[in-house]
Amino acid sequence: MSSVSDPKSPPPMQPHTASGTALPATCGVLTIDLDAIAANWRRLAKTAVAAECAAIIKADAYGCGLAPVAVALWHAGCRTFFVADLREAAIARAALPHAALYALDGYLPDSGPYYASLNCKPVIGDINELAEWDAFCSRARWIGGTAIHIDTGMNRLGLPRADAQALIPRIRIGYHGVTLLISHLASSEQAANPANARQLALFRDFSREFLNVPASLANSSGIFLGPSFHFDIVRPGAALYGVNPTPDRANPMQPVVNLKARIIQTRVIERGESVGYGGTWTAHRTTRLAIVAAGYADGYFRSASSGDGTRGADVIVAGQRCPVAGRISMDLMTVDITDVPQQAARRGDLVTLLGDGITVDELAHHFGTNGYEVLTSLGHRYSRVYKGDLAAAAAT
Repeated sequence: MSSVSDPKSPPPMQPHTASGTALPATCGVLTIDLDAIAANWRRLAKTAVAAECAAIIKADAYGCGLAPVAVALWHAGCRTFFVADLREAAIARAALPHAALYALDGYLPDSGPYYASLNCKPVIGDINELAEWDAFCSRARWIGGTAIHIDTGMNRLGLPRADAQALIPRIRIGYHGVTLLISHLASSEQAANPANARQLALFRDFSREFLNVPASLANSSGIFLGPSFHFDIVRPGAALYGVNPTPDRANPMQPVVNLKARIIQTRVIERGESVGYGGTWTAHRTTRLAIVAAGYADGYFRSASSGDGTRGADVIVAGQRCPVAGRISMDLMTVDITDVPQQAARRGDLVTLLGDGITVDELAHHFGTNGYEVLTSLGHRYSRVYKGDLAAAAAT
């Protein structure tokens, strides 16, 4: 197993002084297990065995690093990738010269030459957008193709039903330039939600009309709704990065991210003293505290704070869960380490904010959000380290 820093990501802090002396890492260390991401992709591919398993690597691969993750997934066997926009497409193409690449945010005016130069296909979900794309392809004689997004109930992106039906004659008369038909499930993490069946039925009808065009409906949770949702290509995102795609059951995915931050001070307060902004947390005994160098500027949400009568998130200190004490601030949090042996938690030690039993979904609960936002909010002040057998391949 190897462990490397990401050479393609911006440094989390200025790495050297003017004289060239390396600066110590202050805030913390974000470790991404590329082997776990690859294993999660293989697990999803096995679940959707009759379909091709693509990968969503938008939003910097859910905060895990677009280029290293893309390379690791390519080595695992993934050949089709989805990003959000052209900027992400450029990063992905540099890392993946031969992959099939789609941009989910679609075609913006005058962006055709950029799509062509990157050999990236826009995912088009508006009839005017399609007309502009067709005009570009005609002028430039570009035959790289596009995906068509049909709205089946999300009411976000996608062609309305009438506009989608108007495309059916085009599909039937010959070359149409459509390489993929997609839609997006709105409630797939809720297996019993009737919206899933409604979207499936509508998408199935359109996929039958779009003859010989591969179809894709299932996201991470949609893969676990069963083979009828798989069609030709499945598009997992969050599950690749360890978020539970089946919230009502045990998580079938391996954890991917480990986040540690540094203790920069310890102190003792007496019973009755308060902690943090607003004095919302009061010590009920003589209490030992650790001040940890991470806060909401680093993606550790203020909503994970604790107060008198309310418990916030936990932090693992010397192998033991310890509660956050008081409000999370911009760069700092305070942790009650009274029950940790004194020599086991000292200034300079690293403590675990995410990982080692604290899952992305647990932290999402304390943050009042979902695992997607937890991962994509992780700040750039952390030193970023990639581990696993695929880390060396991703670094080249």
